[in-house]
Formats: sequence, structure tokens, C-alpha cells
Amino acid sequence: MSRAWLLLLLTALLLSGCDMDADESAHSLVSGHLILASGHGGDGAAWGLADCAACHPLMLIHRQVPRIRDMVRDKGFDSCTGCHGGNGTPQSRRCVLCHNPNDLPSHPLGDGINGHDFVQPGRNPLADEQCLVCHVASDMNGRFDINRDLTRLADANGLTTPYAALSDFCLRCHNRDHPQVGFEITDVAFDNPLIAIEDAWRYSDKHGAVDGGGRTYAGLRDTYVYASRVACTDCHTMHGTQNAGLIIDRSDKGASRLTVAFRQHPWPVITREGDFSQLCVLCHDMEMLLEQADVDAGNGLRGVHRVGGDCRPCHQHGEAVQAGM
Repeated sequence: MSRAWLLLLLTALLLSGCDMDADESAHSLVSGHLILASGHGGDGAAWGLADCAACHPLMLIHRQVPRIRDMVRDKGFDSCTGCHGGNGTPQSRRCVLCHNPNDLPSHPLGDGINGHDFVQPGRNPLADEQCLVCHVASDMNGRFDINRDLTRLADANGLTTPYAALSDFCLRCHNRDHPQVGFEITDVAFDNPLIAIEDAWRYSDKHGAVDGGGRTYAGLRDTYVYASRVACTDCHTMHGTQNAGLIIDRSDKGASRLTVAFRQHPWPVITREGDFSQLCVLCHDMEMLLEQADVDAGNGLRGVHRVGGDCRPCHQHGEAVQAGM
């Protein structure tokens, strides 16, 4: 062994004392406390230091967390702030360094010209600051938990109450009366779903008879059932789609109650001029074939009564008197 390599090894061994968390995996993947606080370093000795390498040799980082170890080693110390914050320094947090179409293409699925990235007008590539609006302190363990992986936004009473369902998170911004400061939705009509959906939520997505009105559409796939609320994200994707209104453009970006095999086919979805038949047919499969129920909606699936036309005259977000939506 050369003298240079021996010196490098001895240096690594000496520095490894700074990175001796024997329970690293449990700390990182179970506790979820990834954002460094003022006690970093045991007694705060490391708080405010920008040089991660001073205590954490790259070759030793996350040796007990194989799912991210290789990514961290590949990206280097630039990736630290994405999970652990700035450590009391003004360093910016790096998210898309790893979460991008090349390195983590399905975390999340985010291709498409339309995205929920708060960039207007038009769409620029997703930037780190947009990620942090919704995911300020994710535990990065690969399992999505609405009360761990989503930023806790204030409710109608100004309290940061837990989310009972994923749609609760959406409604904390999409409302008329208690928008989040800095993310107010303005210049839209009173009944625009962007702000009206909170009022309409007791009707929305209860497909079929609602409060005794309307009619039941005969036929649903898998575990979708009538008189149940479907998550906003079953039809709308946050991270990227080709469709307007953030409608999913493939089944594996939404439709959560479909079987894994069917959902991950994935079935394409194209919406245009009010024709949402390719979206509806993901979950609807008419048992009694009426009207155009045996017509291919254009994505290889059949089962909806109208293909190629505008669905909106009869199916509107939050309408109590119609059969669905």
C-alpha cells in the first residue's frame, strides 16, 4: 500500500469518529428528524458549519442506508442540504439535484408541460424552492405519509392541524376564505374550482346519487365505490402532465384505487375541449352497455357512455344534482 493511500485511510479512520451513529438507519428512516437543529454535533459544536466534510467523510456517509448511499456519494456534499437543511448557514437546499428525470425519474413522475410549481406565466423547470413549499421536511424514507412528507399548512382557524386525508392538504390553499399567505388565488370566478372546491367538497367525487338527486352510473373498476370521496390526486397530478388543469396524462400518476397491475400499465390519458372520456374510463366500466360504452375511448379502454364529446354540461365539479362530479 502506497504512503498516500495509507495516509488517506488513517485520515478516514480518525474522522470516522464524527460519523459513528450506530443507529443511523433508524434515525434517518424511522424518526424522520432529518432537518439539523442547533444541537447538531451533540452539544451544538457542529451547528452553523458549512463544511460537512470536516466531520463526515464521503466514503462513510449513510453506510447503513443503502437506498440513498450511492446517490449521496455520486452527488457529493451538495446533496446534504436537500435532506438536512442549511445547518444554521445560508446555504440553499438542493432538491432537484437528485429528484430529476435522470436520477429519480419516478420520484415523482413529473414529465409534461404543465406542473404545480407556482411559476406563472408558462412553465419553467421545477426549482428547489418550489419543492420546499409542499415538502419542507420529508423523511425521505420512500413511503409517503401525508403528515410527515407534506408541509403542515394552517387550516381555516389558523391552526396547523394534522391532515385526515391527502385532499385536506389541497384544500388548505384551494379555498376562498383562508388562503395561505403568499399563495393567494386571485382573478378567478367565484365558482372556479380553484377556490370553490372547499365549498363543493361535500358533493365532489361522490359519483352517483347525492342527497337523493341524480342517478347512479352503473359500473366501477376495482375498489372504487359510489358515495365515496376520491382524492384530488386521483385525477390531478402535481408534478407534471401534458394535460390542462393538471389532469393526469397516464394512469400511474393517479387513480390510486386501481389494482397495481392495471394502474401501472400505464394507460394514457389525453383530454381536450371538455372530452375527459380517457380519464373517466380508467375507473368507470359500465356494466350495462349503453350509448357508446363499447367504443374505445382512444386509450384502449371501453366503458363510458360518451366518447369524444364535452362532458362538462352534465358533469361539473361539486354539482349536487348531477350523476357525478
